Amino acid sequence: MPRGNGEATRRNLNLDRFKFWLIGCIGYCFIKTIGRTIRWESEGDSHLDDIYRSGRRAIFTFWHGRIFPATYYWRDRGIVVMTSMNRDGEPIAQCIQRFGYGAARGSSSRGGFRALAEMAGEIRKGRDTAFTIDGPRGPRYVAKQGPVLLALKTGAAIFCFHISMKHKIQLNSWDQFQVPLPFTKALVLKAPPIWVPSDASEAHLRALHEQMQATLDDLRQRGDSRW
Repeated sequence: MPRGNGEATRRNLNLDRFKFWLIGCIGYCFIKTIGRTIRWESEGDSHLDDIYRSGRRAIFTFWHGRIFPATYYWRDRGIVVMTSMNRDGEPIAQCIQRFGYGAARGSSSRGGFRALAEMAGEIRKGRDTAFTIDGPRGPRYVAKQGPVLLALKTGAAIFCFHISMKHKIQLNSWDQFQVPLPFTKALVLKAPPIWVPSDASEAHLRALHEQMQATLDDLRQRGDSRW
C-alpha cells in the first residue's frame, strides 16, 4: 500500500474512533439526564431474587425498542450485553460501558456464536448477561433463540422483563424505539425465571423458546395497556 494511502486510512480510523466516542458520550449524557427524572414503578422484583438465591446468574431478555429506559434502570450491575458487530454497534458499546455494562460483540446474523461463547464465560465468572431479543434488525417482537442456547450451556436462568412508559416519543424505526419524556412514570414488569435443563431435547428447547416469546408478549401487552 502506498504511504499516502496508509496515512489516509489511519486518519479515517482515528476519525471513526472519535465519532464513536463522541456519540457514545452524548448518548450517555442524554440517557443519564432523562433517566434521573423518571418515576419508576416495578412489579415482580422477587423473581430476580429467586434466581440469585438459587446460586445461578440471570440472562436479561427484553425488546430492542426499550433499550433507552433499560440502560438506565439496570445500570452499574456489570451486566454483559450482546451488541452488534456493525458500525452502529460501536457507539452503543461506548455508551453502555459508561453505565457499567460489558459488551460482547456479535448478533444473530454476525459473530453470534463467538459472542455467546464470550457471554458463557462471563456467566461462569459470576456476571449476568443481556439480550435485546429481537435485535439487531428485527423482525420486531420476534424473539430469537440466543437466551435459550446460553441458558442450556450455562445453567443460568432466562429473566424476561419489559418497561412501559406513560409519556414518551416513539420513533418511526423498525423497533418503534421509545425515548421517555422527562419526569414520566415508567412501569418495569419482571417475569418468573425460565430454566433450561442441561439435557433438554430439541423439542423441549423449542417449547422453552415459545414460552419465552409468550412471556415477552404478555409483559408488553400488560405493561403498554397500563397507560
